[in-house]
Amino acid sequence: MMTINNVKQLTAFSQNCKKVKKRVQAVQAIALFFTLLSGASMAQQATNLDDLLRQLEQGKIAQSEQNESREAEFKAKVNQQQTMLNSAKRQRDSAIKLSSQLEQNFADNEIKLANKTNALDKRLGELKELFGVLQQVSGDTRSKFQTSVISAQIPNRGQFLDEFAQSMGASSKLASIEEIERVWFELQREMTQSGKIHTFEREVVLANGERKNADVTRIGGFNLVSNGKYLEYIDETGTVAELIRQPSNRFLSTVDALTRNKETASKETIAFALDPTGGSILNLLVQAPDLRERVDQGGIVGYIILAIGAIGLLIALVRFVNLVAVGAKVKRQLKSNKASNDNPLGRVMQVKDNNPNLNTDALELKLSESILRELPKLSSMLTLIKIISVVAPLIGLLGTVTGMINTFQAITLFGTGDPKLMAGGISQALVTTVLGLVVAIPMVFLFAYLNSRSKNIINILQQESTGIIAERSENSELAGQGV
Repeated sequence: MMTINNVKQLTAFSQNCKKVKKRVQAVQAIALFFTLLSGASMAQQATNLDDLLRQLEQGKIAQSEQNESREAEFKAKVNQQQTMLNSAKRQRDSAIKLSSQLEQNFADNEIKLANKTNALDKRLGELKELFGVLQQVSGDTRSKFQTSVISAQIPNRGQFLDEFAQSMGASSKLASIEEIERVWFELQREMTQSGKIHTFEREVVLANGERKNADVTRIGGFNLVSNGKYLEYIDETGTVAELIRQPSNRFLSTVDALTRNKETASKETIAFALDPTGGSILNLLVQAPDLRERVDQGGIVGYIILAIGAIGLLIALVRFVNLVAVGAKVKRQLKSNKASNDNPLGRVMQVKDNNPNLNTDALELKLSESILRELPKLSSMLTLIKIISVVAPLIGLLGTVTGMINTFQAITLFGTGDPKLMAGGISQALVTTVLGLVVAIPMVFLFAYLNSRSKNIINILQQESTGIIAERSENSELAGQGV
């Protein structure tokens, strides 16, 4: 039987074996780690301490060889880096030397260039001023060709002048005799063609956007016309197009007369409306707003004024017809002794016939009542015409204030740099004022005229009423006297 001491010894021995096993496993892990770092791989795990020791020794040897290889590589790179540093220093020194040489060459060339320039200026003498004038003339001529209608017939005239002016300004090249003669030729051709009327065929852009070939008549350097309409030349696109809005008929009639004269080959002198500025005035003329556009500038306030004016004009027309008809009936009644019921005077005279026994005072009251009954019919709606004549300029003043408010708002937002931004408010202010006055002035005259006709008829009624009363009073006195 085993004793207790033996059991304790076996337990201690078992624990020692476990500790040794753990240490062996730790050493194996360390060895495996160093082996992986050195690039070697273990084929199998060590089975005992001798194998482990042998594997560690082999790993140490491999690691030493790898470290030596790395050290040699590092030393080789140190030498290579030193070589590269020396090469860079040599390149730097060479570049500094080349920079100094170039700076010296640049300074020498500047001196030589200044000397050559002075020599060239002295040799050119007055020719330099001539070439400057020639360049200026070329630029001015090119600007003239851009707006000249002759370019519609003779295109691409400005290309040579552009190239010539640029070459004269960008270099010291001297102009040749041929180039100078070409500039003179273009100037002379422009002057010659500006005094001729010529018809040629080319593509025309119509007002609706269509393109078609048409016979275009050029009147000197002033205008282009075709098919009874004025044309414009657009230099940016090199096209000829109809004006979007043609001038008034009195100008277009001269175009028709010119066309008929060309067709009949007649040499008679005809009147033609031309633009001496080459199209500038014509473009401004067609841009001027017509009556419809002027009214549109007044906005809603302007249309309200026109509506009120139309209502007032309609009322005045109705009242005029009515008063004329009533006045004619009253005149016929004055010539007749028989009272008629179709006119105010006849109805007043019927009061006397219907009341033959009334005394003078009662008859006078009856006649006054009859006249008062006729007054509303004769003066009907005349007050409304008077109100319109007063309200119209007030509404125009409202539009003026509204337009000025819009103008000041535009100034607040955008400043005063662009007057077109303020044009809308100013146009509304002015147009509404004009429309208010246009409506008010005729309404004042219509009210005065219609009121005068109404009062004339009322005066006739009062005169006849007074005559009737006088007649009745006279008859009463005669009857009282027994005559």
